[in-house]
Amino acid sequence: MMWRLHQPLLLLLSFSLAQTDPLRSQIVGGHEAKPHSRPYMAALKSITGNFTCGGFLVTPQWVMTAAHCKKYGISRVVLGAHDIYASEDSQQEIRVAASHPHPEYNEVTYSNDILLLKLDSEAALNKEVALLPLPESSSDIPGGMPCSVAGWGKIEDGQYPGKLYEATVTLYDRKKCQEFMPDMDDGMICAGDHRQPQDASQGDSGGPLVCDGVAQGIVSFGDSSSPPGIYTRVTHYLSWIKEVMEL
Repeated sequence: MMWRLHQPLLLLLSFSLAQTDPLRSQIVGGHEAKPHSRPYMAALKSITGNFTCGGFLVTPQWVMTAAHCKKYGISRVVLGAHDIYASEDSQQEIRVAASHPHPEYNEVTYSNDILLLKLDSEAALNKEVALLPLPESSSDIPGGMPCSVAGWGKIEDGQYPGKLYEATVTLYDRKKCQEFMPDMDDGMICAGDHRQPQDASQGDSGGPLVCDGVAQGIVSFGDSSSPPGIYTRVTHYLSWIKEVMEL
């Protein structure tokens, strides 16, 4: 499912002693989303005008994404898009005024992979542009819950269609996830299903993991061959998020 742009960046991470990809090489099991059915989705543009990562609108002036996306030089955010290569009346393109990565983000392990973007002006909220709620509690959500991911990245046939794709994934219990990723920290959760491979892909980084209508995760990284994928656990950062957005 999801993102256009850069070539897969393969890194050797301690989590699985295997090659991992912060953007993943392709998505399997996804399908095109109903246009504007996810009005919180944001497409991030670099200073060169290329689409790089996904994100999601959490207040009219703040977009949340992954910290590892910052290296692409995010300059603008496109809201209200279904086809990012089409001229759609619903689209709002807003300049990024400030970028706030987590101060303890680790570019090797992808720990604390969360970034807040303050927009130059508030988005105009409507049926195509809306907010995605954040969790109200810092407690873990139970394993087995069906969640979803979405974005504009590479799909399973290796194409970048430009249209928003989505997939359903299953949240893993933390202990089960640690069987795959023994060094997973409290700021991470994982989701996917080895029996029914569905996951985010290259270019989907920064998009939300949505569970029961709430942003529980941010697409971070995953094994280059199969799920589960690793997501930044939003509940772990609620205090930091509140502090930054009050600046």
